[in-house]
Amino acid sequence: MENTEAATTVVDNPYGLGALWEQGDFVAKGTLIIMVIMSLTSWYVIIMKYIDQRKLMASAKTAEQKFWTASSIREAIDRLPKNDVYRAIAEDGLRASQHHEGRLTDRIDLHEWVTMSLQRSVDGVNSVLTGGLPWLATVGSTAPFVGLFGTVWGIYHALVAIGVSGQASIDKVAGPVGEALIMTAIGLAVAVPAVMGYNWLIRRNKNVQEELSNFTSDLHAFLVSGARVAVPAPTAAAPAAAPAKK
Repeated sequence: MENTEAATTVVDNPYGLGALWEQGDFVAKGTLIIMVIMSLTSWYVIIMKYIDQRKLMASAKTAEQKFWTASSIREAIDRLPKNDVYRAIAEDGLRASQHHEGRLTDRIDLHEWVTMSLQRSVDGVNSVLTGGLPWLATVGSTAPFVGLFGTVWGIYHALVAIGVSGQASIDKVAGPVGEALIMTAIGLAVAVPAVMGYNWLIRRNKNVQEELSNFTSDLHAFLVSGARVAVPAPTAAAPAAAPAKK
């Protein structure tokens, strides 16, 4: 008996990304490049913002453990690592409380002067936290429309192919329509992670800003009054006194 080998042929997909890039014109290629850039920058912003948030959360834990157990404000500042956000805020507050003098600050009391100094420091941190988030919102809202533009352009090519050939055969229509569908899918793939990343980072930013606000409030109270204002823990209601015996 003779052994026969089945011939195998590899058929390239004529409607994939490779075909889209090879057969697409400058408009299709430009649209695809724009969406790739939007996707890469979105992921870059998400990763970098996550790293910044992790650093601030770690700094908040370090400040809670080391800062308030020191015997003086100077010692507390020295306990925090250099280039730490909480250390920079504490140094700004201490500098404001020690240099509240001069003609420009005579009309501002110590409470308001320290408050303004700490608020400027907190605003700088919040500006870093929110940096890049508008870009995520922009990508999430515009990427579907960029993909839709690629879809419209692909459908236009399909209609042109039908008109030139004079017949609506599948081989004349499938390529441009597949190009259109790929553009739509890429637009959604770019927009969905951007929107989810934006909402996730916004929620984490609220937690970071609450920790920062609590530290700033305690620091302000200490610099102005010399004591940290602690929130009293809720106590159980005392039982009602027994009625006096007659």
